[in-house]
Amino acid sequence: MRIPLALFLLSLALAPAQQPAPPGAGLEVIALRPDFHVIAGAGANISVQSGTDGLILVDSGMADRSEAVLAAVRGISQRPIRFVINTTADAEHVNGNAKIAGAGESLTPASRSLLATGASIIAHENVLTRMSAPTGKQPPFPLELWPTETFFRKQKNMYLNHEGIQIQWQPAAHTDGDTIVYFRRSDVIAVGDLIDTRHFPMIDTARGGSIGGEIGALNRLVEMAIPSTPLLGQEVGTYVVPGHGRVMDQPDVVEYRDMVTIVRDVIADLMKKGQTLEQIQQSDPAKSYATRYGAASGNGTARNFIESIYVSLSKARQ
Repeated sequence: MRIPLALFLLSLALAPAQQPAPPGAGLEVIALRPDFHVIAGAGANISVQSGTDGLILVDSGMADRSEAVLAAVRGISQRPIRFVINTTADAEHVNGNAKIAGAGESLTPASRSLLATGASIIAHENVLTRMSAPTGKQPPFPLELWPTETFFRKQKNMYLNHEGIQIQWQPAAHTDGDTIVYFRRSDVIAVGDLIDTRHFPMIDTARGGSIGGEIGALNRLVEMAIPSTPLLGQEVGTYVVPGHGRVMDQPDVVEYRDMVTIVRDVIADLMKKGQTLEQIQQSDPAKSYATRYGAASGNGTARNFIESIYVSLSKARQ
């Protein structure tokens, strides 16, 4: 039976229209404070502080998620992006630098010599070294992703949106260029890949990381973060934003630090007894934590974690 043309056209008019994907599709935006958000799902967690002066982003995610990140940022605030701070030189933290910073407007005239327009990209100088290959070899990252402002001391201080911001270098931890970013009024600390709540931390000994530096950084975070005081009705203390995984509080950091320290101590004791790496792997000193932190593959496996501690401790003995 044929449907009359008028009824066919009416059915098309009444059919639900295909809705386009909303801006920032595939990302999750979490409001920690009225002026502080976390964007998850772009490769690495991106922290966003906003206010009348503009926006600061901590890390930029992967390049193929940049448009979605920018849409999510615009959903937070229409103010210009002023700074992008890189906590490490890992690809999922810096590959979005060009598009994210390019969509902003710097407050620092010096950076405009490299970028005609755009936000300043800040990192420790070791991050620039890792990204640029200054020895003359082919750089692992293109020029437009490099930091435009670096610092070499222990700490760089900033002030934006009526908030003091401290960028603190954590020597020889995950790598030799890790920084944490402490937003003092918001009481939020973005810590990059010093913590990954999905699995064991990756100690990249080839890029200057060490188990001693990792534990030192975790101890520093435990001291900085303030736990909540439920008896006074204060259910939330300092928020800690890891490079990957869920947002943490101070007791979570203590638990993570304790796990790393215990595994380190067991491996150190086995090494004193003369055990080889293979023997230590067979004894599996991280077994008690494997269910929670052990990844099925990649750098977050218990086996890779044990090896990185062994290599790090061996270097420290030399």
